[in-house]
Amino acid sequence: MAIGRKNYLFVGSQTGGRAAAIAYTLIETAKLNGVDPQAWLTDTLARIPDYKITRVDDLLPWNRSE
Repeated sequence: MAIGRKNYLFVGSQTGGRAAAIAYTLIETAKLNGVDPQAWLTDTLARIPDYKITRVDDLLPWNRSE
């Protein structure tokens, strides 16, 4: 927590802090699952508009292989 303190100083609001926490969580989850975060996010964000809601679990980093 102390390491990121200055990084989070200018998040701006509680909503901004929540958005930053979500982004960091997605990136770290991809890393923990051995997936390149940038490639995974790029691919996932491109696929979301046409993806069926019932199959959204397929887009999660632990269900992807590179």
